[in-house]
Amino acid sequence: MHETPSIRIVPSILSSDFSRLGEQVAAVEAAGADWIHVDVMDGRFVPNITVGPVIVAAVKKVTRLPIDVHLMILEPERYVDVFAAAGADSLSVHVEASVHLARTLQHIRGLGKKAGVALNPHTPEDSIRYVLDLVDLVLVMSVNPGFSGQTFMPEVLPKIESVRRMIDVTGKDIELQVDGGVASGTARLVVRAGARVLVAGAAVYGRSDVGAAIRDLRSDAALGLATKPGDSGR
Repeated sequence: MHETPSIRIVPSILSSDFSRLGEQVAAVEAAGADWIHVDVMDGRFVPNITVGPVIVAAVKKVTRLPIDVHLMILEPERYVDVFAAAGADSLSVHVEASVHLARTLQHIRGLGKKAGVALNPHTPEDSIRYVLDLVDLVLVMSVNPGFSGQTFMPEVLPKIESVRRMIDVTGKDIELQVDGGVASGTARLVVRAGARVLVAGAAVYGRSDVGAAIRDLRSDAALGLATKPGDSGR
């Protein structure tokens, strides 16, 4: 008998009210979030500047949840150590931003952290094929990274399906995460395609009741588990 796959709901603090960050993190933890997602942007790899290791350390003080750090920065290998020391539990780097990707992933694991590799919407999934043995997480972006609140790109769904197949062939316990425009209505689509970790910013923090937002995401994701890629019905 096969165990039903679990869905992880991972709120992104990029969409939170930073003047009440501790309270906002505590609220989603109490509401049943699985991880906390921190988007780090440098104004070079993406056209926005967000937070650094000080914020990761602050979040670490107010939650027991794993802190999932997404490094949308050039030369991420230069900053992995400081984010690990600040309290990151997982660190994802972009295949487009790291020249020596395998070395960077090995270094993250050497620090005792989960290593993730991220793909922009138009980056071919084959670019990660030769590092799958070094990762614990694959992050597929379903918007062009840089800003919260963007519209989900449905053309990424076949890529999610392809990455799911690549992961399954390895037989390894690699998480498949999707970030960008995930909300009720799109959560089911990415889960149907094979994702099990859903990053949601505006869909959670854009509502007054974060508990209801997380419940709605789980309900919508459950619809995706009930169907297979290629099935009709939304």
